[in-house]
Amino acid sequence: MWTPETRGRMAKIAKKTKRYPSDLTDEEWERIAPLMPKPGRTGRPREVEFREVINAVRYLVRSGCGWRMLPVHFGRWPTICGWFRELARRFLFQTIHDLELMLDRERAGREASPSASVIDSQSVKAPHAETRGYDAGKKIVGRKRHIAVDTDGRLLMVRLTPANISDGAGAQAILDAIRKRWPWVKHLFADGAYDRLYLMDKAAYLDFVLEIIRRNEGQASFQVLPRRWVVERSFGWMVRWRRLVRDYERRIDVPIAMIHVAMGGLLIRRNANL
Repeated sequence: MWTPETRGRMAKIAKKTKRYPSDLTDEEWERIAPLMPKPGRTGRPREVEFREVINAVRYLVRSGCGWRMLPVHFGRWPTICGWFRELARRFLFQTIHDLELMLDRERAGREASPSASVIDSQSVKAPHAETRGYDAGKKIVGRKRHIAVDTDGRLLMVRLTPANISDGAGAQAILDAIRKRWPWVKHLFADGAYDRLYLMDKAAYLDFVLEIIRRNEGQASFQVLPRRWVVERSFGWMVRWRRLVRDYERRIDVPIAMIHVAMGGLLIRRNANL
């Protein structure tokens, strides 16, 4: 929510960036610099500056431009794109995001690992995807993002499927992933689309308690439902990064990495500029 205090805070952060609002400040770079790949002992000395690579990727995801349209002072776009794919292959963006998530939870006075989660899905157009489907409910041809967030809206897990995959079927992959990466999660909140017997059986098998949040009977207008608004706000945070409004990628791993760039960028900025 925009208030005079948050406007003043964002103005102070903007003064610390080098050129663009998406650039890392010195405090933000110090947090993630130790996680960057170390140079090899042999071979040609590395010439790329990882801070500029991260700045370029954040600029691309935040502004929604294409790789060839990156400003030239970031360096050659094939080099930036190549390193992005290499860092994504190493799960660096997911690692940065998860570390900042746990630090942000501790800063808020919570346990580092969450115990409850909210799940939902979002269908987006994907004109160039290798595999895509038709979501008859939303009338969208593309992919579906299945996400799980904690009760404050921080992203815990994301999986992508063709848009014709139902919410219940897509949630099964989310449940498996949460159990492996966030083992302390026990309680799940979801809407009526997840009230399926096979999903309930899956949740019980993995030791989850799945609670369905339903609309009030006779509800004629929009009402904020408990727990449900949290995940909708997370989708709102996500699509503020304009590259994520649509899914322009052919492969699935690339948009997943970009989602972690976006959501991790929010956490880094929040933690580094208290």
